[in-house]
Amino acid sequence: MNRLARWARAEWGLLYVTVREPLLKKRGRAVPMTLAAVCLTGVMQLVQNEPWGFRPVQDLGAVRAEDPLWLALLRTPLSLFVPALDLPVWGALAQILLAFGIAEVCLGWWRTLAVAYAATLAGTLYARLGIWLGPDSPLGLPASDAWVVDTGPSAAVVGLAVFLGWRYGAYVTAGAVVLAMVVEVVLKNNLAGKEHLAAIAAVLLVCAVGQFRSTARRGSSGSGRPPSQSWSARRGRDQRRSW
Repeated sequence: MNRLARWARAEWGLLYVTVREPLLKKRGRAVPMTLAAVCLTGVMQLVQNEPWGFRPVQDLGAVRAEDPLWLALLRTPLSLFVPALDLPVWGALAQILLAFGIAEVCLGWWRTLAVAYAATLAGTLYARLGIWLGPDSPLGLPASDAWVVDTGPSAAVVGLAVFLGWRYGAYVTAGAVVLAMVVEVVLKNNLAGKEHLAAIAAVLLVCAVGQFRSTARRGSSGSGRPPSQSWSARRGRDQRRSW
C-alpha cells in the first residue's frame, strides 16, 4: 500500500497540488470556461433533439469529411460541444467537466482551448487524409466515412489528457491513454478511433516542440538542473508537504 501511495505521489503529485488550492479557494470560479462549455454542450444536446433545432445545430457544428475544407474549419470549434447523437450525453458532459476543468486550472482557459482545438482539428484533417489513402492503407478509411458526422469532445479530451500528463510528469497516465486509444483502433477500426490517434500525434508534436524550446532555454541560461528538481525548488518545502 505504501508503495502504491508513493507511486501515486510521483505520478500525480504535481498535478494534485496545482489543482487542489485553486479549486478549494475559488470552487466554480476557478473553471468558468469549463462550466460554460458544459452548459453549452447541454444546450446543444437539448436543441439538436428538437424538430426545429436539429438542422441549425448540424449547420453550425456538424463536421463531415465531404464538406468543403473552409466550411469544416468554421464548424470545428463548435463541433467540440455538440454531443454525438449515438452516445449518451452524460459521457460528453463528464469528459468536459473533468478534462477541461483540470486543464483550465493548470493551463488557463485560452491554452486549454488551444490544445483542445488543435487535437480536434488534427482529427478533422486526418479524416480527409484517411479517405484519400483509402481502406487498403493501414492509415486509410473507407469512402463511406466521408458522410459520417464528426462531433463531440472526445478528441479534445484525449489530447488534453496526454498534454497534461506530459507537462505535469504523469507519464504512465499519458501512456495509458495512448495505449487505450491504440487498443480502441485494434478492436474497432473506425473513424473515431483513428481520429483519436491523430489528435494524440498532434499533441505529442506540440509536446516535442515545447520540450525542445525548454531544453534550449536551459542550455542558454546555463542551468543544469533537471525539470523535476526545478519544480521542487520552485514549490518550496511547505508546498511539497501539502501533498
